[in-house]
Amino acid sequence: MAGELLTKAYVGGRWVAGRGGTFPVYDPATGEEIAKVADCTVDDVKEAIESASGAFEVWRKTTAKERAAVLTRVRDQLIKEKDNMATILTRENGKPLTEAKGEVGFAASFFEWFGEEARRQYGEAIPSSVPSKRMITIRQPVGVAALITPWNFPIGMVGRKVAAALAAGCTCVLKPAEDTPLTALAFAKVCESAGVPAGVVNVVPCSRARVQEVGAALTESPKIQVLSFTGSTAVGQWLYSRCGQTLKKLSLELGGDAPFIVFPSANMDKAVGGAMASKFRNTGQTCVTANRIFVHESIHDEFVKRFSEAMSKELRIGQGLEAGVNQGPLINKRQYDRLVKMVDESVAAGAKVVRGGKSPGGLYYAPTLLIDVTPSMPIARQEIFGPVAAILKFKTEEEVIRMANATDMGLAGYFYSNDLSQIWRVTEALQVGMVGVNEPMVSTCEAPFGGVKRSGLGKEGSKYGLDEYTDLKYICFGI
Repeated sequence: MAGELLTKAYVGGRWVAGRGGTFPVYDPATGEEIAKVADCTVDDVKEAIESASGAFEVWRKTTAKERAAVLTRVRDQLIKEKDNMATILTRENGKPLTEAKGEVGFAASFFEWFGEEARRQYGEAIPSSVPSKRMITIRQPVGVAALITPWNFPIGMVGRKVAAALAAGCTCVLKPAEDTPLTALAFAKVCESAGVPAGVVNVVPCSRARVQEVGAALTESPKIQVLSFTGSTAVGQWLYSRCGQTLKKLSLELGGDAPFIVFPSANMDKAVGGAMASKFRNTGQTCVTANRIFVHESIHDEFVKRFSEAMSKELRIGQGLEAGVNQGPLINKRQYDRLVKMVDESVAAGAKVVRGGKSPGGLYYAPTLLIDVTPSMPIARQEIFGPVAAILKFKTEEEVIRMANATDMGLAGYFYSNDLSQIWRVTEALQVGMVGVNEPMVSTCEAPFGGVKRSGLGKEGSKYGLDEYTDLKYICFGI
C-alpha cells in the first residue's frame, strides 16, 4: 500500500468507479491537484447500502470475540500503515505530519478499545415483582449505519465511528468529506488487508456538488437504521430533519464554541501552555478548540504578554510535510475568506491586533492574537475554526459563567483554577458536554465525547459509544 493513492469507491469489497465520473482533490498547502477521485451518485450509494444490508445478515451473527479479532487486525494494519496514511492525510488536509501520525494512532486506539468493549456489553437481570416471571435485557445491533465524517480529522473520526459500529455488529456506508476522501479510501484498503468481510465497510466519496443528493439518499433509505455525522450545526440540522421520515437513530457531533477561562488562582505556565495546545492544534481547525479565551482582569496583561511570547517562540507556519512545521494552511478558500472577514470586522469594531492578523500567502493565515474583544464582535459570536486567539476580560466568576454560556453551542469548555470550591462550581455551571479542568486535551477513546444544546446528540467513544449502534431488548420469561 505504501505510496499508493486509491481513488475508486469501495463497495461490497470491490473497488469501483463512481457513476458521476471524478472530482479533483487539492493540496491546500500548494493548491496543486493531488488526484481525481470517484464521484459517487445516488445509484452508487444505493448499491453500497444494499451491500451493507446483505453483509449485516452475516456480520450481526458473529460473536463479540470474532468481531474483536477483526477490529484488532484493523488496529494492527493502521499502525503498520501509519507513515503512509499520515502522508496522504497531510497532503489533502494540510495539517503537520506529526499531528497526522498522531491522528492515525488515535484512530487505531478506537479499534483496540471497541474490540475489547464489545465483549463487555452486558445485559441485566431485572428482579421480578411476581414469582412467575423472569426478566432480562440484551443489546443487539441496530443495522446498517450511515457514517458521515469531516475534513479536519479525516482518519480520527472515521476510526471513532467505524470501530463502534463494527463492534456492535453493524455494517456501514461511509461518506467522507469531499476535501479529504483519499484518507478514507486508504482506510478502506486497511480494512480489506485486515480481512474485514466484503460489504461490512463501504466507502462512497462524492464531490461538493453531489453532497446534498448523497446525504438525502442516506437519510431516506429505510435500510439505514442509524446515522452518525460530525460537522457543522447547519448540516446536522438538515440531516436531523430528513432522518425523521424513517425514524433513524442519530448521533450528531456538531459545532463548538468552547470557552477557555483563566482565573486568578491559575498556574500561569499551565494556563498559557493549555491555551496554546487547545487553540493552535490543527491550525485551530477543531470543534473543541478554545474559541473564546476569558482572562481575569487582574492577570490579563501578564497572560497576554506570555501568550504572545509563546506564539512567537513555538509556532511555525509551512507545508505540513516540512520538518518543524506545526501550523499548516486552512483547508480551503471558503474557510480562509470566512476567517479574514471575521477578523477584519472585529478589528473594525475595536479589537486590537497584538500579533498576526494577516496572510503570508495562499491559504495560510498567520497565528493571530486579538485583545479588547467584546462579546458582540464577530470573533466572539462565531466558531472561529482558524489560528486566531480572541481574548476577553472578565471581573467576576458570575460574569464569566454568564458570558461562557451565552451561546447556543455546548460541546467543550476549559478553565484553569487552583481554587477547589471554584472548580466544582464552574464545572457544574458550564453548559457543555465536556469540561477540561487545568487540562486542554480531553479527547480519548476511553471517555465519552459529545455536546449539549446545538452541539449535538449522543456520545462517541467510551462504553457509551456502543449505545448509538445498538437497541436494548427486554425479554420476559414466564415460568
